[in-house]
Amino acid sequence: MHLIKNRRIEKYAVFLYDTNMKKSLLLFTVLLVPLDFIMLFLAGLSAYFLRTSAVVAQIRPVLFHLNLPLERYIAILLAVIPFWIVIFALTGLYNIKRKSLLEEFFQIIASASFAMMGVIIYIFMQREWFDSRFIVLAVWLFAVVCVFIGRFILGKIQRYFAAHRSLGVQRVLVIGNDEVSKTLAVEMNRNPSLGYRVVKEMPEIRLDEIKAAIANPKIDTVIVGQADYAKDAIVELVEFCQEFHLNFRFAPTLFQALATNVEMEVVRGIPLIEVKHTPLDGWGKVAKRTADILGSFLGLLFLAPFFGLIGILIKIDSKGPAFVALTRVSGGRKFNLYKFRSMVDGAHDLKKDLLRYNERKDAGPLFKMRNDPRITRVGRVLRKTRIDEFPQLYNVLKGEMSLVGPRPHEPEEVAQYEKRHKKLLTIKAGMTGMAQIYGSSDLPFEQEAKLDTYYIENWSLFLDLKILLRTLILLLRDRSAC
Repeated sequence: MHLIKNRRIEKYAVFLYDTNMKKSLLLFTVLLVPLDFIMLFLAGLSAYFLRTSAVVAQIRPVLFHLNLPLERYIAILLAVIPFWIVIFALTGLYNIKRKSLLEEFFQIIASASFAMMGVIIYIFMQREWFDSRFIVLAVWLFAVVCVFIGRFILGKIQRYFAAHRSLGVQRVLVIGNDEVSKTLAVEMNRNPSLGYRVVKEMPEIRLDEIKAAIANPKIDTVIVGQADYAKDAIVELVEFCQEFHLNFRFAPTLFQALATNVEMEVVRGIPLIEVKHTPLDGWGKVAKRTADILGSFLGLLFLAPFFGLIGILIKIDSKGPAFVALTRVSGGRKFNLYKFRSMVDGAHDLKKDLLRYNERKDAGPLFKMRNDPRITRVGRVLRKTRIDEFPQLYNVLKGEMSLVGPRPHEPEEVAQYEKRHKKLLTIKAGMTGMAQIYGSSDLPFEQEAKLDTYYIENWSLFLDLKILLRTLILLLRDRSAC
């Protein structure tokens, strides 16, 4: 029992370390958006004041000044800059991927050129703004310089925190005894700006040693430098990394590099492919969290007046609190899930006496009993209408859950997961999800796990919207929850 407890502590520590590392990388990338906005605004103002300065006016008289006062010019800037930001995003300037200064500089030039081309086309078609070619060229030039300087300074800050606080640095275990593995280890240690720090090297795949390395020296990324290991060993290593929330990358063979349709990172001429388990990463995570905040806030704002009435009905019907906080697991972490109380007070303690009446169609870890004697009269109505789950909006607002995701299970149920089920813990649990809209609690656990796995591997905002709309239809039509 002591060993099992230690293993769980190690997994949790690695999960937190890996999560913090990813959050720091994402934080610096997100900061680029307001930074670019500020630098583009400064570039626009610099171009205007340069054009209207006495020195330039002596060479080329200012003819547009009366038609374009500073106030109107600033309004135009504030309208145009979001367009530039969109172009920057489409051209990859906000990808969570480390670039060299030279590579980023040329990418800024290309992105600024595309954005300015769009502005020029609009001016030519509409002829609404102004005819100063000097300002157009000056804005483009100042934009390239200002955006690059801003990113250079932020990059310096990021590298400082990486070097002195290990913020955003991936602690790497390199596996392999060939030239590729050695080159990767040397280059990562020689060039800290890559964002890697090799803390352990291993000539072969030995899972026992890797497990020991999770706690000391706390690795969060495994890189395989050579690709000629047995298939079973690689598969087992990938599953192990998935279970312990470790990043997994490998240096592909020529055939793998050509056949694999993924984005690769190159270190000293060596391509590294990352095995990703979900597209819900980087900006996808930002977009999903933004939708969660807006959706949960608006939901709570709209439903708040009804919460008091429901609470009163629950209190009248039976003894106990109106709300209950149930221990659940979301994204590998325990949290308190809030619901309207639909069962008698202390219902969880009575569950052990009802396990023999479990009506689940398979031998999975979940419990389901249609005519559960613990459910109160008001609780039965709340469950049929799914109203008992609305307080989970508060969990979503806090960031413990998402509007859409795998079903949140009890720790006792999660403890019975087999290795293939651990993928359900890689993202936050949701108020609704694939399993809820395609069978609800009547599904066998294996089928539920397959649906949630499909969601994790194929996530998109459109899929979230589709699931939310289908959930709304179920709320109005289906009454099989109880």
